[in-house]
Amino acid sequence: MFYDHQQIEKKWQKYWEDNQIYKTSDSTDRPKFYVLDMFPYPSGAGLHVGHPLGYIASDIYARFKRHQGFNVLHPIGYDSFGLPAEQYAIQTGTHPAITTEQNIRRYEEQLRKIGFSFDWSREVRTSDPSYYKWTQWIFIQLFHSWYNKDSDKAESIKTLVQYFEEKGTEGLNANQNEELNFTSDEWKNASDIKKEEILLNYRLAYRAETTVNWCPALGTVLANDEVKDGKSERGGYPVFQKKMMQWSMRISAYSERLLQGLETLDWPQPLKDAQEYWIGKSQGAEVQFEVFTPALSKGEGLGVRISVFTTRPDTIFGATFMVLAPEHPLVQNITTPEQKYEVQNYIEETSKKTERDRMADVKNVSGAFTGSYAINPFTGKEMPVYISDYVLMGYGTGAVMAVPAHDERDHRFAKKFGLEIIKVVESDVDVQEEAYDSKDSFCINSDFLNGLNYKDAKSKIITEIENRGIGHGTTNYRQRDAIFSRQRYWGEPVPIYYKDGMPYTLPSSVLPLELPEVEKYLPTEDGDPPLGNAKTFAWDEANQKVVDTDLIDDETVFPLELSTMPGWAGSSWYFLRYMDPNDEEVFAKKELTDYWGQVDLYIGGSEHATGHLLYSRFWNMFLKDRGYIEQNEPFQKLINQGMILGMSAFVNISRLSFIDADGQGTSSNSNRKYVLLSKDDIEFIYDNYLRMAQLKLNKVTPESELDLSIKKYIDRFDEIAKNYGYRGVDYNFGYNTFELSFQTDKHIDIKYLKGTSNELDFEKLKNKGNPEFRDAALLWSDKEYICDREVEKMSKSKYNVVNPDDICNEYGADGLRLYEMFLEPLEQSKPWNTQGLSGVYGFLKKFWNLYFHGDTFEVSDEAPTKEEFKILHTLIKKVLFDIENFSFNTSVSSFMIAVNELQKLKCNKREILEPLAIIISPYAPHICEEVWNLLGNNRSIEFEKFPVLNAGYLVEDEIDYPVSFNGKMKFKIKLSSDLGKAEVQPIILENEDVKKYLDGKTVKNFIFVPKKIINIVS
Repeated sequence: MFYDHQQIEKKWQKYWEDNQIYKTSDSTDRPKFYVLDMFPYPSGAGLHVGHPLGYIASDIYARFKRHQGFNVLHPIGYDSFGLPAEQYAIQTGTHPAITTEQNIRRYEEQLRKIGFSFDWSREVRTSDPSYYKWTQWIFIQLFHSWYNKDSDKAESIKTLVQYFEEKGTEGLNANQNEELNFTSDEWKNASDIKKEEILLNYRLAYRAETTVNWCPALGTVLANDEVKDGKSERGGYPVFQKKMMQWSMRISAYSERLLQGLETLDWPQPLKDAQEYWIGKSQGAEVQFEVFTPALSKGEGLGVRISVFTTRPDTIFGATFMVLAPEHPLVQNITTPEQKYEVQNYIEETSKKTERDRMADVKNVSGAFTGSYAINPFTGKEMPVYISDYVLMGYGTGAVMAVPAHDERDHRFAKKFGLEIIKVVESDVDVQEEAYDSKDSFCINSDFLNGLNYKDAKSKIITEIENRGIGHGTTNYRQRDAIFSRQRYWGEPVPIYYKDGMPYTLPSSVLPLELPEVEKYLPTEDGDPPLGNAKTFAWDEANQKVVDTDLIDDETVFPLELSTMPGWAGSSWYFLRYMDPNDEEVFAKKELTDYWGQVDLYIGGSEHATGHLLYSRFWNMFLKDRGYIEQNEPFQKLINQGMILGMSAFVNISRLSFIDADGQGTSSNSNRKYVLLSKDDIEFIYDNYLRMAQLKLNKVTPESELDLSIKKYIDRFDEIAKNYGYRGVDYNFGYNTFELSFQTDKHIDIKYLKGTSNELDFEKLKNKGNPEFRDAALLWSDKEYICDREVEKMSKSKYNVVNPDDICNEYGADGLRLYEMFLEPLEQSKPWNTQGLSGVYGFLKKFWNLYFHGDTFEVSDEAPTKEEFKILHTLIKKVLFDIENFSFNTSVSSFMIAVNELQKLKCNKREILEPLAIIISPYAPHICEEVWNLLGNNRSIEFEKFPVLNAGYLVEDEIDYPVSFNGKMKFKIKLSSDLGKAEVQPIILENEDVKKYLDGKTVKNFIFVPKKIINIVS
């Protein structure tokens, strides 16, 4: 029977949509299972075959859990705010909402075509005001909260105000920007403005001056993961470090809880390691160093102390210099006039690097001397104070005491600037030549620490530091608070207005604060963010509404915040909104968040390890603290799917310039033409260009076979030039200036290959490819052009993407689903090869034909044989194991084996084929729905119970025993699996083959291992 996948898939996709088959019930009377894919961003390019990999895996698992009787939540939505849509708006004037809507429609069309069992009724979009209303509401809750270290959780800011009224800051244990000290009376007598200023020091959402990644070309702050090699990931524009007033989230308050929570999660270890490193917990001491300059007496000094955090206070006797981050606020104070120019230049150069770049560059050493010195409090020695980009303001205090003998980077710095190196940890290493870092040795050259091991020395020096009143033991975290402001248009407006220079939140009752219309999406002429272009974007406090900006009088009408929220704001809580997506009163009802709890299975890319996943955990913990949800962590089990790699295609070109009719060379790029040639051609020309020059300039006459080969190239280039209407090719044979502008490995779109071969369809490339190929020529027009190929990340920029729509049309959605799962284990990256789909498609046709005799549907009610039951239950056992272990590729192999075996037996038994359809349906739902319906079942296969394993069918009736003589296997014999040694021995010894191999020898020992082996020792 012909397997018409297109008709079958359209039929069932329509049936699923019309009947809302995958609509999730809010009833809490069944066990739940929550399966989620990481939020997709709807780009204009649409999906390629690499995108659905994780979705297919999650869909298989969601369908499997439905078969097991679970109430499954498997939603979909879109992370629809973002920089790409805004950049497109700047370039074209098209509102980002329009392009976003178009992109979402394209994504949804493609996703539906693959047959995902999403509950489309729960779709959310971060750019929808009904959604970002609650993102703004969560921001307001963060603004009105502080972190109480004693209770180890976030609390309402009202409890902090009450504390101040009763005690001031006495005994306060809070997470804060800077330590404040005031009495209850001082608090009560403070002005309202002063109180608001104080509270900003403690709020979980606060505004402060922060060093950011500033991209002038884009007019916005960028997150670390949006910057690569000092340039914006989008557009490749320069990015600088800059201090700006920014909104931040106090994620640092949650550092320890974020670390401890990892122990409860079933996540890949590399992902946990990435978060641990990012949070960067370290224990040590904070020490104060006095600073002076030679121009002043040591007694007078500067009245300045530098605070240093160190994890190795036991090495303080070896500290010989100090290094500050270039952004350190004390740098300007302690830099002497003589050093001002050098220091300022260095600060400007550092501003061009991101923190990530500075952390990654571990080999290059640079710095500038401030002209000032610090006093080592234990040796009394003068320590020159430098600035260097290897010290980060966001880690510790932004200053390090450098111990070059025992730190590799300090050592390189000391060698570069000729600074003293003192060994204070015993070893045989010459520390003048290389650093030695160890916690397994003991202290030397360290006064009262001499002879102590690391642990004892660290404890003793911290005690002494505290006794002297110059510091204390402490725990530090590398993680910084998350910058929340973005100077963009296409993002959630921040629900803040400014009164007397202080921020106030809008009332929750007026949310959402919607994005205003603007005439242009660029910053204003005054440098304000794009929202500064809005005509209606001011807050009327008296009437509680948004009004025209020209009404701002700072008495009753006030300016609104002009920055928008970052992309991660909406994606930090979307998993909760799916639980109750249409609620207008709350972000999600408590009874529903209690029922759905954590996401049981979360699938997505590892690139979100230190961005989305950390922020989501932070917001989840905050909402738990404030009593809005019960679960501590959002995602219990997480799987990082690998990438599907594309097979890129490359051509090699020469950009020829020509000599015109007057004998002049053409210099304009517009007159240059592409000639496609092979790498062998390029190599031949390079190897022989001097001889080519002699032949071309008629300095010599062709003499050898080589000369004749070279002449072929010259003649062909001349022929190409004449075809374009020129006199010849300009080889530019000058002094070391031979140029034919070769470019190897230039990407071309794989759609310009012939079928699935590596041969270029040159005419198609010329007619439909990029304009640069419009007038291209082949060096050898009488030969096929074979492209070079390479496996790379599938990407639009590499022209190697494969559209899933094309695959679904030719091989079906079920074919695409099965093939992507069949390629490799889910977590591994794997190359795409369209040719491989034919094998999977062949399997689907075999499976389909099990249910037919010729063109007639024919299934028998006859009882299956033991062999048929064994095939079925072997498959059940394998698939149950594979799905629970996410080994989807081996399940697909098992399907193929089972179908082949059933086909050989010509099995058409209902008792076999009904459960077979259920087993395969999570992977290939369309074809299984069709055969299920043909079997006479009226309701969807989706909710049928998964077949139960009967291990009895897997017990062998007969064993194929290998028979060995003195340990060497000679033949096999079938025996009943029930027989023991007493029954087997006489049967074997009477066997004619056995007698032949014994050849009259005496049997010394008869070894029988049940269901394994028989060995006769003679």
